[in-house]
Amino acid sequence: MDLSNRTVLIVGGTSGIGRELARRFAAAGSTVAVGGRNREALSELAEEGFGTVRIDVTDHASVASARDTVLARYPGLDTVVTMPGVMLLEDLRDPAHFEAAATTIDTNLVGTIRVIDAFTPHLVQRGEGTFITVTSGIAFLPFPPMPTYAASKAAVHAYSEALRAQLDGTGVSVVELVPPAVATAGQEEVNPHALPLDDFATEVMHLLSQDPTPREIVVKAALMHRWAERDGTYDDLVAQRSRALAMLPGREG
Repeated sequence: MDLSNRTVLIVGGTSGIGRELARRFAAAGSTVAVGGRNREALSELAEEGFGTVRIDVTDHASVASARDTVLARYPGLDTVVTMPGVMLLEDLRDPAHFEAAATTIDTNLVGTIRVIDAFTPHLVQRGEGTFITVTSGIAFLPFPPMPTYAASKAAVHAYSEALRAQLDGTGVSVVELVPPAVATAGQEEVNPHALPLDDFATEVMHLLSQDPTPREIVVKAALMHRWAERDGTYDDLVAQRSRALAMLPGREG
């Protein structure tokens, strides 16, 4: 993928990985717009020179309005990065977890589908373009304290595979980005082993720039997650990660 002359929309790019990728695409020479709900963050990004649009991926009307705004400003839009995501702890012994589960699915999975549906006709009509979906290493190696997050990201992986198959022949490609734990705001304290954001973004942009672009962008730190079942390490790694259930209220280590 030539990163130097693209027109990119990053939905969910107001912080963390999305914000850094916006900066990297811009530094490579692409035009970048960022969509999200946080008005303060959008204002900060606008001051940096990014196009911005407010979008709530849980609201169909908001997604449609954002699409119309983006395409009016950027009729040459050729790359849509969709990375809405919430990570919520859930204790599955407590039925009250359902609210967190519903929020997670509506944001991470259904929100991703809403964004893809909104921009598919435009990209197909262009006859070329790229969707970049963002899943997680947790899609392939669950983190038990966040069960619905894992399920939602596994679903986005499966959806990305099906989307790629259905768009075959249209000129529109589908690339899946599979992050490991990345040291974004606050994550350094939660996970001292998280990959530094700068290192992650550098490796991602290198992989994206390859020709042909890989169908999955899996940095080295995520390989253990992606291929745990193949490598025979899955059961042991899930058991290790299950120790984190002690962080749930009322649970003991």
